[in-house]
Amino acid sequence: MYEKTIDFIREIYGRKGFIPLHEPRFWGKEKQYVLDAIESTFVSSVGEYVNRFEKMICEISGARCCVATVNGTAALHMALMLAGVLPDDEVITQPVTFVATSNAISYCGARPIFVDVDADTMGMSPNKLETFLKQNTENAADGSCRNKLTGKRVWACVPMHTFGHPCRIDEIVAICSRHNIVVIEDSAESLGSRYKKRHTGTFGSAGIYSLNGNKTVTCGGGGAIVTDDEDFATKAKHLTTTAKIPHPFEYIHDRIGYNYRLPNLNAALACAQLEQLDGFVAKKRLLAVKYTEFFESLGIPFFLEPQKARSNYWLNAVVLPGIKERDRFLAMTNGAGVMTRPIWRLTNVLPMFEGCQSDGLETSRWLADRVVNIPSSVPAGPAFQD
Repeated sequence: MYEKTIDFIREIYGRKGFIPLHEPRFWGKEKQYVLDAIESTFVSSVGEYVNRFEKMICEISGARCCVATVNGTAALHMALMLAGVLPDDEVITQPVTFVATSNAISYCGARPIFVDVDADTMGMSPNKLETFLKQNTENAADGSCRNKLTGKRVWACVPMHTFGHPCRIDEIVAICSRHNIVVIEDSAESLGSRYKKRHTGTFGSAGIYSLNGNKTVTCGGGGAIVTDDEDFATKAKHLTTTAKIPHPFEYIHDRIGYNYRLPNLNAALACAQLEQLDGFVAKKRLLAVKYTEFFESLGIPFFLEPQKARSNYWLNAVVLPGIKERDRFLAMTNGAGVMTRPIWRLTNVLPMFEGCQSDGLETSRWLADRVVNIPSSVPAGPAFQD
C-alpha cells in the first residue's frame, strides 16, 4: 500500500525527487506585475496593486468590502478587535485548526473556548456548539452571553473551514445570533470554496483569507478582511495603516494603530495569482477525483467535500484506521521523499491553551489520530491540461 501510494503521487507530479506538500505555481503575470510595482517605486503599503487586490477579492467572494492585510493572522486579529472582543472576553473556536486562530484571539487579551468539530467537515459542529451554549452559558442583564462557569462574556465565535472544506457556517451563524455572539469566519484556507453557492468568509460579520506561501494562491504572505459593513471596513483600513489621519505632510495618528497593511509589491504578486484562482481550483478538484479513485482501490477513505459545498481542496487528506497506521504511513512516505503530515496537534493540548475550557472534543481527537495530508500542489501533468 505504501509503495503504491508513493508511486502514484510521483506519477501525478512527474517527479523522482522530493515532492512537497503544497508549493506555489507562478504561471501567470507574476513577474510582469511585480516589475511594474518596482518601477512605479510604490512598493510599500500604498499603490495601485493594493487597490486592485481589494477589488478582486470583492469580485471573487461577493463581499461588499475588502481590506488588504500583511497576512491572515493580522486580518483575524483586526477583525476580532473591530467585532468588539475585549480583554478577559471568551471566544469560541475549534481545536482542529492552525495555531494562528487561537493566537489572534489571545492578541485581543481574550481566551479561547474549544468546541468539537463534525467528522464530515472537520469544521465546527453546529450541534456541539448549540449543546455547549445551552449547558454552559446564560443571557446577562445587558443581553450578552455569559459563561456560567467563569462569569466572563462570550462575545465571539471563530469557526474555521478546515483544509478548504466549508463547515456548516449558516447553522453556526444562526445559533450565534440567538445567543448574541458575533461570528468571524476563519476562511484562511478556503479562498475559492463555496457553501450553498455562497463564498466562504461572507456568512459572518466578517471573514478573513490568507495568501501565505502554502495556500492555493499566494503572495509570500498576504491576507484580507471581507465584510458587507462599510463602517467596519473603514475602521479596519484606518487601524491597519497605523491609524494615520490623511494629511499632505503631517503625521497625525488618532488611535493605537497597527502596521498591518499589505505592501504593494506583495499585492502585485497576489493580483497575478488571483487571476489564476479558478484554473487552480479546477485542477485541484480534478486531482481530488484522481486521489479518490486511487485510494478507493486501496480501501482507504479519501476526505471528500461536504454536502452542499464546493471545496477548493486546498490540502487533500486521507483517513487511516488508527494512530499506528497513521504513523507508519507518515514514516514511509516522508522517508521516500514524499511529504505528508498529520493534522495539526490539537490547539487545546498546546501548553499555552491546555487550560482552556472545551466540550470533550471526541471527534477532534479521533481525527487527530487518523487524518494525514498528502501532496496537494496544483498539478501540471498532461492529465491536468486544459
